[in-house]
Amino acid sequence: MRLQIHWKPFSFRLKRSLQTSQGIFACRQGWLLRLENSLGCCGWGEVSPLSALDLKACKHLLHDLGHSTSRQHLEEGMSHWPSPMAFGLGAALAELDELVGDGVGKGWLQAPDSALLLPAGEVLLDELDSLIASSNHQRGPLTLKWKVALGPLENELTLLHKILERIPDNARLRLDANGGWDRSQAKTWVNYLHHQPSLEWVEQPLPPGDFEGHLALLKQVPIALDESLTVEPALRKSWPGWQVRRPILEGDPRLLLSELEEGIGRRMISTAFETGIGRRWVNHLAALQQNGPTPTAPGLAPGWCPDGPLFSTDPELVWDAV
Repeated sequence: MRLQIHWKPFSFRLKRSLQTSQGIFACRQGWLLRLENSLGCCGWGEVSPLSALDLKACKHLLHDLGHSTSRQHLEEGMSHWPSPMAFGLGAALAELDELVGDGVGKGWLQAPDSALLLPAGEVLLDELDSLIASSNHQRGPLTLKWKVALGPLENELTLLHKILERIPDNARLRLDANGGWDRSQAKTWVNYLHHQPSLEWVEQPLPPGDFEGHLALLKQVPIALDESLTVEPALRKSWPGWQVRRPILEGDPRLLLSELEEGIGRRMISTAFETGIGRRWVNHLAALQQNGPTPTAPGLAPGWCPDGPLFSTDPELVWDAV
């Protein structure tokens, strides 16, 4: 079966820069995809890599595909193309096949309440009270995520103490080091957090390749892997702790869709700051996770993306916005 392929480039800036131990994250760019079959049905996708290398590779692949190709070529190519490219094409094919979306009958699922992302540094204390107040409108307990490994360990531990003093007793706290600690630093944090009832998990405390180090920490506190799952995708099948899954970056979303529909637990769905086309998938998968055996708040970073039609739930509006 021949498919028609159309794409448009997009770019946008976040409302505010996100600081992590790996650098400052402020912009997103990529391509919107539309696949059409011989019946005139459409499937929508988004290709938005993080790395400059993947951006360049995806650009060349899109041009090489042209505007007409076979489904077989796409299915075979996704196994060795960059993961963001595989996401965009897999998402569009899944919609054409009515695995998701309005054609299924139940439509796209709405995301549950998200964890709230704290800004880095001392400024977080100014924002914390308003986030706590806004959580009164949430259905579940307040869940906060804080990026760490950005400054002196002593300063961040002092901030942690202040956060724990302020948050409600039933609140949950996630710490995300983005692989920025060594084993000694991680041990200091884990010793402090070992008996903290508010801790939901520590996310990616060590560099992605330190599997043994993460296993050792998992014996003391809950550990969620993120970047490690990208470096070594096989860990998605074997890691016994939580997994932070960023659908738009990890490849064909039909695989994660199947996992969640089968009820596999300990997956937390997270944004990579996508347009409305990619966000439909993130929201849908987050809702499936919430209805599964290990429900937890997704990481959707509400309020960090701009407003406007590029972030609409209607793919036609998103397409027309660029």
